[in-house]
Parts: sequence; structure tokens; C-alpha cells
Amino acid sequence: MEARAVAPGIQLLRARRASNFSLGFYKASVLGITFLAYAGYHAARKPISIVKAVLHPEYSDPGFAVSPSSNLSPSSSIDPGNAREGWSPFVGSRGKARLGIIDVAFLASYAIGMYFAGHLGDRLNLRFFLSAGMAGSGAFSCLFGMAYWWKVHSLGYFILVQMVAGVFQSTGWPSVVTIVAKWFDKSKRGLIMGIWNCHTSAGNIVGSLLAAEMLQYGWGWSFVAPGFLMAMAALVVFFFLAVDPEEVDMSSSMASVGGGGGGASTSGQAAATELIMLRQPQSMGGKFHSVMIDGSSLQGLDINGDGEEFREVSLAPGTRNDSAVGFFDAWMIPGVAQFALCLFFSKLVAYTFLYWLPFYIRHTKIAGNYLSDGMSGRLSTLFDVGGMFGGVAAGYISDQLNAKATTAATFLYVAVPALVLYRVYGSSSLAGNVVLMVFLGAFINGPYALITTAVSADLGTHSSLSGSSKALATVTAIIDGTGSVGAAIGPLLTGFVSEKGWDAVFGMLITSVLIAALLLSKLVYTELTVKFASANAAPFQPLGDDQNQFY
Repeated sequence: MEARAVAPGIQLLRARRASNFSLGFYKASVLGITFLAYAGYHAARKPISIVKAVLHPEYSDPGFAVSPSSNLSPSSSIDPGNAREGWSPFVGSRGKARLGIIDVAFLASYAIGMYFAGHLGDRLNLRFFLSAGMAGSGAFSCLFGMAYWWKVHSLGYFILVQMVAGVFQSTGWPSVVTIVAKWFDKSKRGLIMGIWNCHTSAGNIVGSLLAAEMLQYGWGWSFVAPGFLMAMAALVVFFFLAVDPEEVDMSSSMASVGGGGGGASTSGQAAATELIMLRQPQSMGGKFHSVMIDGSSLQGLDINGDGEEFREVSLAPGTRNDSAVGFFDAWMIPGVAQFALCLFFSKLVAYTFLYWLPFYIRHTKIAGNYLSDGMSGRLSTLFDVGGMFGGVAAGYISDQLNAKATTAATFLYVAVPALVLYRVYGSSSLAGNVVLMVFLGAFINGPYALITTAVSADLGTHSSLSGSSKALATVTAIIDGTGSVGAAIGPLLTGFVSEKGWDAVFGMLITSVLIAALLLSKLVYTELTVKFASANAAPFQPLGDDQNQFY
């Protein structure tokens, strides 16, 4: 049984004011602290992409050296025919492939750890679990950077540090999504989580800017500084995070406003009535109707009084089910497999940009000039700026249309021409590069953000779970864990494919985006079918929050 210890900081603050805080205060604090936590996770991941161009400069002429700490302006011209030292074991012809290997060491352990993290997250106190993961992530980020002062040149050391760091990093996503979903219901989950999910891009931006700024003091500081900040953020989580409404006596307040838990009341009782969509048997034409129910089973329900029974499509939760959902049972929830596989290819693309975009900018002429390491890192943050807008837009649109699969697929299809435009015209001018990068970031990170937040939370509280309150972390881990396998493969393949030229890399990315969009085709068809059917079933109207039961 999960412990229900109130965070020490909350206990102290409540004792000082001699009363409990409001529900709004707790919701705001949960959003803020989890935002800080996951931004820290991404900030600690980002330095390697900034430092790659220093570790493996790709210059060959020993007669010219550029300092890793150089702060050159965007107009500075640096010819890759010139040289600098780099850092063994990442110099030489195999250096780029070895950078890809340490990427996959981190991301493979992250993906594998994600499945176990979700299983544990549904069974342990998430405040302890999350703060421990953050502290470990910060420590191993620092250990990577310490190689600079310890003069470590062993590939094995870097692989080992990245593997353990990946395991600690895997604790983050299932934990924060589960915590937020406990506090917010489905009605505006797409928009709320779209805004909240800006932590990913915010962390990438902060990590990139901090790592780029620290380069002037030595590349080791690019890892130590984010690692230290991550450890400090872990203390905030441990002392002040309210994981569940129950532990801070907010269950009754949540129930009175139709609060979180994804449809199951945290106080243990379901809402009095629920509006759902039912489909008639094919013998009656298969039409859709809406009906109010009182929380009981719908098996054998005769809506029209004509002796024809509707099939059971939803079971409203009666009492809260505290039993955890098995790993394979979670895979069988409608929609989980499709979104998980879609995220595999979406994250393959997103993480290729996360780990290789600064390197690509550094070694591609923009308006006839090569940018410095620091400038390349700073410019790459605009991809994440676009990702912020894309995540919020995808969440808002999915809420308005109540069509998450359709929204995600549309964004992915638009990302295809965006990739072509960036590759062809991104090097023509600095201004053009900026505009295209923001546009590209919006349409690549938009569906990625939607699937990992609102979609995961909705499927983790799917009607087929019969009110189970402990499936969120498992479902989130399955979807994001599968995506993280793609995230591991993308940067690894890029290290090898880029040897054939960047056109080959962009071809790989375009193919991946198309596959991701096509994997949602069945869900898109189902969403559109339900919408058209419900539009023709007046005066009955479907309840948008439960449309995911038709996946």
C-alpha cells in the first residue's frame, strides 16, 4: 500500500497558518512544481547536444585552431577545413559514431527503465520516487562533466555514466503525468497539459543556453551546472509536492467540483450520472445515441423499449479500485498500442533534433558562414520555442474538436513539408532559418506533447479500466517508453547515416513522420465516424470526455 505522508514543507506551512490551503492553491503548486521538475530533467539531458561540436569538431587542418570557448557572432566565418583538438575518444573518423553510441546508451536505458518506472510509480509514493530520480539524474550529469577535470578518455566511462543517468531519468515522466492527472479532470486536459508540457521545451532552452554559456569555462561545466540545479529542484519536490488530493485532505473539494482522477472520484464515489454514447446493434442500423446512466452496468439495457439490447460500451466507476493494472493488460486498453507506436516514430524525429540540431547547425553554412559552438547552441533553442507553441496549440485544438488522434495526425502530415523546407531553404539566410526552425518545432513537438500528456492521461483512465486509479503511470510508461525506444534509435542512426550526408538524415526523418501519421489512421477514422454519426443523431449529443472509449 502506498504511503500517504504529507510533504514536510506543506506540513510546516499549514502549521504556521493554522489551516489548510485551498484547492486552487494545491492545483497551482502541483502544476508549478512538476513543471520545474520535468524542466530540470530536460535541462540535464541537453548539454551533450551542445558539447558534441567541441568533443568532435570535424576539422582537419592543424594549422588553425578555434577555442571551444570562442563567442563568435553569427556573421563570423569559420571554415571546417580548419582544426581544433576535440576530446578523445570522440576525435577521428569514428568520433561521430561514438557520439551516437553514448546517445543510445542513455536513451536505451531510459526506454527500458521507463517500463519499470511506470510499474513502480503505480505502487510507490511518487514524491519519494520523483525526488530520488531527480537527485540521481543531477549526480550523473555532474559525473559526465567531471571527466573534463579527471582527464577521462575512456569510452566505457561515458557509456556507463549515460546508462545509469538514463535509468534515473526514466523516473520523471510517468511520475509527473500521474500526479497532474490526479488533480485535473478531462474537460480541459488537452489545453492544461499542452501549456504545462512547455516544461519540455523550457528545460531544453534553459539547458541549451546554460550549457552554451558554460563552454567558455570548459565543457565540463556544461554538465555540472545543470546537474547541480537538478539536485536543488529535487529538494523542492521532496519538501513541497502534494502528490494526491487525499493526502492533503482535498478529496471532498475535488469531488464537489468534478475534480481529478481522470473520471474516478478521488473520494471513492462516482458522479451521480454520466452521459455516454451507445451504438445500436447492426440489425438496427448501428446508429449512435446518448444516454444518461447512474453508474451501473449497461449490459442488456433496452433504450427504445423494443426488446433490442445495446451492447455494453462503458462501465462507469462505482467505487475506487486501488488494484494496479498489469503491464500486458495496460497494452490491451484500446488506443494504447496505436499511440505508443506513433510516439515511437515521433520521438525518433524529435530526439534526433534534440541531440543533433546544434551539431547540424554548427556544420552547415548559413548565409555562407559557419556559426560558433555557442551561437549554434543558442540558435537551436528556437526549435523548442516552436515546440512550446505547437504543444499548446495541439492541446487547445484537441479540446475544441475532441479529436486527439486527428489533431496529432494533422500536425504530423504538416511536419513533412516543414522538414523539406528547412533542409532546402534553412541555410539561405539566418532569418529564414529562424522562421523555418520555429515552424518545424511546432509541428514536430506538437503531436509528441499531446500524446505524452493528455492522450496518456486519458487512456490511463479509460472506461475499460472500471475505475482503477492505478493505471496512469503504467499506461504513461508504456506509451512514452515505446516512444523512447524510437528516441534511442534516431540519434544512433543519425550518427551513422550522417556519414552519407544530411540529405539522407532528413530522408529518414521524413519517412518516420509519415509512418507516425499513418499509424493513427484507424483512430482518426473512428473519431471522424463518431463525430459524423453524433451530428446526425439529434437531439442526442455525445459527451466529449468519453470519446476515447471508442478507440
